[in-house]
Formats: sequence, structure tokens, C-alpha cells
Amino acid sequence: MIERYTRPQMGRIWSEQNKLDKWLQVELAVCEAWAERGVIPRDAIPKLRNARFDLDAIARYLPEMHHDMTVFLRSLADSLGPESRYIHLGLTSQDVMDTALALQLMEATELLEEDLRALAEAVRDRALEHKNTACIGRTHGVHAEPTTFGLKLAAWWDELRRQTHRLTQAKETVSVGKISGTVGTHATVPPDVEADVCGRLGLLAEPVSTQVVHRDRHAHYVSTLAIIAASLEKFATEIRHLQRTEVLEAEEPFAEGQTGSSAMPHKRNPEKCERISGLARLFRGYTSAALENVALWHERDISHSSVERIIIPDACILLDYMLDMFTMVVRGLQVYPENMRRNLELTQGLVFSQRVLLALIDKGLGRQEAYKLVQDNAMRAWRERTPFLDLLGADEEVLRHISRDELASLFDYGFYLQHVDASFRRIGLA
Repeated sequence: MIERYTRPQMGRIWSEQNKLDKWLQVELAVCEAWAERGVIPRDAIPKLRNARFDLDAIARYLPEMHHDMTVFLRSLADSLGPESRYIHLGLTSQDVMDTALALQLMEATELLEEDLRALAEAVRDRALEHKNTACIGRTHGVHAEPTTFGLKLAAWWDELRRQTHRLTQAKETVSVGKISGTVGTHATVPPDVEADVCGRLGLLAEPVSTQVVHRDRHAHYVSTLAIIAASLEKFATEIRHLQRTEVLEAEEPFAEGQTGSSAMPHKRNPEKCERISGLARLFRGYTSAALENVALWHERDISHSSVERIIIPDACILLDYMLDMFTMVVRGLQVYPENMRRNLELTQGLVFSQRVLLALIDKGLGRQEAYKLVQDNAMRAWRERTPFLDLLGADEEVLRHISRDELASLFDYGFYLQHVDASFRRIGLA
């Protein structure tokens, strides 16, 4: 099912072919920098640019050599001949691997930024569509006071804007390479070569590296993806609740011919939103693993490498999938205003209790006295399933302070919607 929503571009970015293409790109950028400084012959560059690796050869060499960089270099040498001695001059493996990883992360993030823009656009459109669609607001899962469905979605849209800013910042954090040799001293490759190479590749140079780019950068990146996934889980959880049979205010799309249960033909389950919620849990694990990778022994060890080969590609591919799938959910979301109205009236006017409380206080009652007076009638309305307004209008103590007509005027849903436009304007939604 994941393949249905994941774009091929994201899988390509994390393919072995693209990874090694990036390795070669870094190696050639270093060769060009050396040639400009006269360290290797300029006339070797055209031949070096024709260097190629062979995935089948690499697979044959690996059981013998047990080192993916050395088998890569051996495969390049197969295509070059004598000029192969200029490849990897002064470098250590992580110069190439970490710098190439930054290039992959930049590519992946550009796709995720597109995904976020598409989702934000879908949410914006639905928010404007339902800006004034009244519904009940809930706290603790219990009816509180009226709001609008559009206002819920406007809050999502604003949250997605924050996530877009976070993702851009995370991309900047990991768009860093290092060409500083073993343990980062620049003993075999001077700082000006590093600056030149990183500049050619569109990266910044790690100001003070060890043998690796510091892994707090990658922990920040993976954590950012996890925060975005957490927002998706938040949105999906809302839809899951609203789709419950007893609520049924909104429902994720259900296609012609789709089935919800192998046993019960009537079922229309929020399975896509449940999938979003489940997949978000994986990101918490990815974040924990990324944080564990920050602390390495001295100038480097290799404990982070095996972890990153799983969590970084998986996190990018998975978030691409989640964003694309949830965009489809939002665009196809079924919204039921008539059910929202029904649920608004389910408690027979109890949602107006705060308005009555404030009106009594305004008439001169102390807060505690007014609260008890309103609460006594509210609890009776719960028990007896009697309209709240009728009970208030029959309570002599209430009528000593406020008339029946004044009470009736308080039971107006429009009161709660008067500032919705202002809220939309505050976040730039027309």
C-alpha cells in the first residue's frame, strides 16, 4: 500500500544508484579542486569525469573487501586505469559519505517541502469552505462551546506553516559537508579545498569537524520530521473521532468498491487516518535512534552508520507517504454540517452555560453564587434531559436577576462565531 502514495522520486533519492552517484559527484569535485591548485594534472580531469562504477562489480567485491567505500573506489578504478590514483586523494571515507548524504537530504527535503505545500493548500481550501460551519467544540472529549469546522482547519493550516519553517531550518542544518581528512585536522586536504568543494556542491562546510559531520545536525533533522508526523497524527486523530458513528461530523473518503471489513459489509472505517496515527509512532523511535547517534567515541566510531542507513531513508520515504496520503484524505473529506448541528443541540442548550454565568455576574451576583445557580440547573438538565433554557426560565432565583427574554437572547450560536473572520485574518487566510 505504501507504494501507492509514495512518489518514485523519493525512492530514487535513497536508491543505491543515487547514493553512489553522489559519492562520485563529491570525488570529482575534490579532483577539480586539486587540479585548480596544480596537485593533479588538469588534463586528467576529462578522463576522471568519465569515471563509472558498476553495481554488479561492487556486489562481487564486497564479500572480499568488507568496506563499501573501498569497493566503490575499486569499481571506479576499473573504469579509469592510471588516472584512478587521483581519486580520493587525501580523503577519508566520511569526507565522501557525509558530504554525499547532505546532498541526498537536500533532494529529499525539496520533495517534502512540496508535500507540505500541497497539504497546506488542501487544508486552506477546506478551511475557507467551512469557515462558518458551526460545530461543537470539545474539551476532554466532552461538549464545551460552539466553534466552526473551518476554525479547526485554520489552526491546522497555521500549524503546517510552522512545520514548513521547521523543515526549511532542518534542511539548512544538514546542508553541510566535510572534506577535512581523518579526524578533521585538514592535514591531507587543506581548508580552502574543503570550502571550494562544498561551495561547488551547494553546501556549507562543517566549521570544525572531526572525522564526521556532527550528528546533532541529523538528530535535529529526524526530530523535525517526527514533529511533522506528530501534527499529522493530531489531525488524523481528530478525523477518527469525528467519524465515530455516534458523532459522524466528518468522514475520510470511501471510494466506490472499497470495503471496510471482511466480515461486516456495512463498515466504513477511518483506516487511512488510523494508519497515519500508527506510522507516527515509528518516528518517535527514529528520533530516539538519531539522538543516540550524537555521542560517538572520540573523533568518530561507526555505531551511527548502521542506524542511519535505516532511519534516514525510511523517515524521508515514510513522511513523503504520510503527507501525500493525508492530502488525499483532506481533499476527499466528507463533511456533514447537518450532523454538526444535531450534535450542537444534543445537550439541549448546556453549551450556553458560560453566557448565563457571565450575565448573572454582570447583574451583580458573586461568581460563586452565580456558578452554583447555573450549575444546579445544568446538572438537572443532564439528569432529566430537559432543555436548559426551560429550567432557567422556571427558576425563581434566576428570574430575580434576569428576565426570560434576556435569557433567551443568550442562547444564540452566532455569539460564538463573531470573531471567526478575525482569526482567519490573523493567519493570513482571506
